Amino acid sequence: MISLIDYLLERRTPLRYLFYVLVFAIVVWSLTVDTSHAHTWLERTVPGFWSLFGLGACIVLIFAARWLSGAGIAREEDYYDN
Repeated sequence: MISLIDYLLERRTPLRYLFYVLVFAIVVWSLTVDTSHAHTWLERTVPGFWSLFGLGACIVLIFAARWLSGAGIAREEDYYDN
């Protein structure tokens, strides 16, 4: 696993472009999906609703994890030295 991480770290630029292409393809696909059979009014009216929903959920998870870390999960550097 470490060799895979080292391999990917050495080739950051092509990997970054691959992720950009992937995100662009997901957004284009999301905008071209037929919304006539959508389940909610948000799916029918907001283009790319599920992409935006996923982005929002990711941001909420990041801030929740940071808050939990500061609220007691993270310890001082010398906490276990006693």
